[in-house]
Amino acid sequence: MKQPIVGYHQDEEAHWVAKLKCGHNQHVRHTPPWINRPWVITAEGRDEHLGAMLDCKKCDQGLPPDRPAYR
Repeated sequence: MKQPIVGYHQDEEAHWVAKLKCGHNQHVRHTPPWINRPWVITAEGRDEHLGAMLDCKKCDQGLPPDRPAYR
């Protein structure tokens, strides 16, 4: 199920995680050649992708929202 990005946070290893409108979190890594997301590297790139739709596999599985991330 497609869900829009509503924010970001970093995990304990400093990887970027998108917060989705559904309440789930999803890593958004830039690890070429497997995943090509250079927009993740800069604050401007991340801001430009607010509202972008990501495929939420947790919604597809009917999982409850993730716990909020605290840093």
